[in-house]
Amino acid sequence: MDHFWIFPLLGVVAGVLAGLLGIGGGLVLVAALVWVLPLFGIPKEAAMHAALASSLASIVLTATSSAYAHHRRGSVMWPTVVWMVPGLLLGGWLGSGLAVYLDDNVLRWVVAIYCLIAGAQMAFGKTRNGAGNGDAAPPRGWPMTAIGSGIGAVSAVVGIGGGSMTVPVLVWHGIAPVRAVGTSSACGVAIAIGSALGYALHAPPGALPEHAVGYVYLPAAIGVAVASVLAAPWGTRLAHAIGGTALKRVFAIFMVVMGISILVAG
Repeated sequence: MDHFWIFPLLGVVAGVLAGLLGIGGGLVLVAALVWVLPLFGIPKEAAMHAALASSLASIVLTATSSAYAHHRRGSVMWPTVVWMVPGLLLGGWLGSGLAVYLDDNVLRWVVAIYCLIAGAQMAFGKTRNGAGNGDAAPPRGWPMTAIGSGIGAVSAVVGIGGGSMTVPVLVWHGIAPVRAVGTSSACGVAIAIGSALGYALHAPPGALPEHAVGYVYLPAAIGVAVASVLAAPWGTRLAHAIGGTALKRVFAIFMVVMGISILVAG
């Protein structure tokens, strides 16, 4: 099928949603790609792995763009990033290696359950304001490296940049939310690199028919990445215009629908 325009379209949707609520773009993208990729000749039994790998590969560019924007505003805590990166890279590599060997149906259930958990957190989770005024010193040391490895592994298995885990961890340490989001964006680059390389190199020979490196389907990864970078600012503006708890509840329902759709696609 030659309708490769669909990938930039998905990138716009993922970019707007990511900018709108800060998280969820990757999960939405995975759910969409599971349905779309078989239309391009990708075997259905490999669609879930390809969707995860392609989503993570696209996040390399989108997270880099986001991290740069946050860096210009001084909201990236680079000392924390330096401590977390080794763990994030290792976790992404190991998590993707595990995912490659999981059965397609098992992987679908894992991602679907994560979607439901993310949706429940968005709908019912309490907003954490951190300790004190949010001006705590950037967390450092080997515990952050260990935490990074866990975040990287989970992110690799479910196809996300890790923001839904990194931000709460940093806020719990007393970091102001805006600095937590900025730092999470930089961490997402490491997660995406480690995970995408893992899906590319751990995959069996000939995992996808063409236009692919391992499980990374290049037309999807590139098309989504370019479009989502351009679309994310739209979502950010929309978030500032709308805001509020109602928006989070709507997104929570959307996440539940995404989780169910992943299972139905199988």
